[in-house]
Amino acid sequence: MGLSYLGIFHTIIGIAALAGAVAGFIKYGKINLGVLSGKIYFYTTIITSLTSLGISKHGGFNPGHIFAIFIIFLVCIAYFLYAKKERNGRARYFENFLLSFSFFLSLVPTVNETFTRIPIGHPLAKDITDPVIGKTLLILLLLFIAGSFYQFIKQKRINKSVVIS
Repeated sequence: MGLSYLGIFHTIIGIAALAGAVAGFIKYGKINLGVLSGKIYFYTTIITSLTSLGISKHGGFNPGHIFAIFIIFLVCIAYFLYAKKERNGRARYFENFLLSFSFFLSLVPTVNETFTRIPIGHPLAKDITDPVIGKTLLILLLLFIAGSFYQFIKQKRINKSVVIS
């Protein structure tokens, strides 16, 4: 597959990040920074994003690097809201959205790289312009939008049931 040692490490840590997020979505309907799956997502996402800055299939700084920097920014703001605004119900809306958005953005290069590499020898896509990548990303975008509405409604119920300033 042509992965460097950094690429292999990046991939393994990235899979852990995705697993942490999926576990949180299944159990809590969100990435919950207060539990193990959310902590795994947070820390492994930071590591995955940082390691991606040292990887470039096409040489030099590219859009994937911009995604990585933006994802770091999103998860750090979400962590700030989690840690410093824990009693603020409105902050939970933003925290949930930022973590989910960071997960969605993480999936863009993940889909591109996976579909252009696997299965080995006959990848699903020839390059990032392949329609299968576009269709997959569209489905993921629709799931992100639906999930965001779900999280908003769920958080609204939580805020109503708990006295939060």
